Amino acid sequence: MNIINYVFNDESLLDLALTQSGADAQCNNERLEFIGDRVLGLSIATLLYDMYPNETEGELARRHAMLVSTDTLGNVAQAIGLDKLLKHGHMTAGRKKHILANAMEAVLGAVYLDGGYENARILICDMWRELAAADTKPPKDPKTALQELVQRSDNGNLPVYEYTDAVGASHNPVFSVKVSAMGKSATGKGSSKKEASINAAEALLKILAI
Repeated sequence: MNIINYVFNDESLLDLALTQSGADAQCNNERLEFIGDRVLGLSIATLLYDMYPNETEGELARRHAMLVSTDTLGNVAQAIGLDKLLKHGHMTAGRKKHILANAMEAVLGAVYLDGGYENARILICDMWRELAAADTKPPKDPKTALQELVQRSDNGNLPVYEYTDAVGASHNPVFSVKVSAMGKSATGKGSSKKEASINAAEALLKILAI
């Protein structure tokens, strides 16, 4: 299973990283995902610090948020063919990118445990450098972009977010958020309130742009 430019000493770690909880409730990639998330975050922060020496903390933070987002992780996972190797339960279209993003983090966590931080960092930098260089200006996250649009267009008012309780299993919750502004509304879902609110803001931006 050579999906990344790294040879595992212990291939069982990669096998575990490619096992989603829907396929095995006991022996799955959730713990590796936990580690991979942290390794990815630090590696991307270091990469951006080196690539953009003149940017402020806020500008670097916006780049970082985009590069470690579910969308980006899901796209990277699909680009390397991880979706064809992942062992999973029922994967609906709406959950596919989220599940792939988690698996991508788990694979990175497996590399860290197998070969140490430096090997993981080098791999991440190789895989993400082109993405990090793609935008000449730091991107705005959807919530910030929506807030600025509404403030400019609606007499300084702000978007209103309404949160509902999570549904689903405790280890795999789904949150739903409704955001309203300028007489329009949209909803978003995610594995956390933050992710759900970002998805809702992105959906409302598309509506308001029509």
